[in-house]
Amino acid sequence: MKDTYILGIESSCDETSCSIVKNGREEITTSTSTQISIHENFGGVVPEIASREHVKNITFVIEDCLKKANMKIEEVDAIAVTYGPGLIGSLLVGLEAAKTLSFVYNKPLIPVHHIAGHIYANSLVEEFKFPLIALVVSGGHTELIKMNDHLSFEKLGGTLDDAIGECYDKVARVIGLSYPGGPKLDKLAHTGEATYQLPMPLNDDSYNFSFSGLKSAVINLAHKEKQNNREINQQDLACSFQNVAIGSIINKTKKALKNENINNLIVAGGVAANGKLREEVAKLAEEMNINYSIPPLSFCTDNAAMIAAAGYYLYKKGIRADFNLNAQSSVNL
Repeated sequence: MKDTYILGIESSCDETSCSIVKNGREEITTSTSTQISIHENFGGVVPEIASREHVKNITFVIEDCLKKANMKIEEVDAIAVTYGPGLIGSLLVGLEAAKTLSFVYNKPLIPVHHIAGHIYANSLVEEFKFPLIALVVSGGHTELIKMNDHLSFEKLGGTLDDAIGECYDKVARVIGLSYPGGPKLDKLAHTGEATYQLPMPLNDDSYNFSFSGLKSAVINLAHKEKQNNREINQQDLACSFQNVAIGSIINKTKKALKNENINNLIVAGGVAANGKLREEVAKLAEEMNINYSIPPLSFCTDNAAMIAAAGYYLYKKGIRADFNLNAQSSVNL
C-alpha cells in the first residue's frame, strides 16, 4: 500500500507548529516556534501579541519543517489544520496558511479539532486499542471521552468551570510562581508535604470536574495566612493543592473505567506532562490491570504532529473542508 503523508499546521494558542506525519503513526519531522518567553512578561498569553507572532513565524516554520524532512509540498497527500477551539486570531493565521497551500498545490484540506489532535498524539506512541477512555487535561479542557472506534467521540463528562491547567496557573500565581506556572508548581510540589487541608472538588458519582472551588480555597487560605502574619510554605501548599487536584482527576477516571468496563486508557493534553499525574496514572493502571498510554512531553503541549496524526484518520474517512472553513473559538468535539 502507498504511504500517506499528512502535513499538519497548529496555531491555536501561542505555538506556531508544522509537522509531517506518515500513515498517522510516524512523525517525519516537526518544527515549532514557541512564544513562552514573550508572554511570560505579561503573566499569561496576550491574544493580540500571539496572533502577530504567528504571522511572523508561520512561513519560516513551514519552510523549516519541509527542509528538515527533505520533502516538497507536492509530496504530501493533504494539509491538516486546527480550526478550533482556540484563540480566533491565532487560529486564523494557521488556517489561512493551510488554505493557501491547499489551493496553490491542489491538496485536500482536512479540518482538525484541537482536542482530537491531543487525543491522537497517542497514536504516535502506539496503536489505539478500542474501546478506550481518553482523559483530556489541558489549559482549556478537562474531559473524559469514550471511543469505540477511530473518530468516535462520546463525552462522558467535563469541567463545569475552570479547566485543570487554568487552575494550576492561577494557583501558581497565588503561591508566587511566574508564568507558565503549572510546570513550576508541579516541580515545587515534589519537594513539599501535604500539610494544608483543601476540599476535594465535586466528589460525587458523576464524570464531571470542578476546580473553581479548589482555586478559591487556595486563595482564601493564602489570604487568611497573610492576615494572621503567617508566611505560606510554598512547597507544602503546592503539594497540598496538587494532591487534591490530581486526586480528583484519578478518582473520576477510575470511576469511568470501572463503570464503562473499559481496560484501555489514554491521557492527552498539556497537563499530561505533569509528573504527579503521570505517576498516579501508572499506579492506577497497575491497580486496575489496564493498558495505558501517555505521549512523550514533546507531544503533550500543542504541536502539529498531533494535528497531522488526527488528520490522517480524517483523510482516510473522506473528511474534507472547502475554503469556507472558518476558525471557531469554541466548538464541541
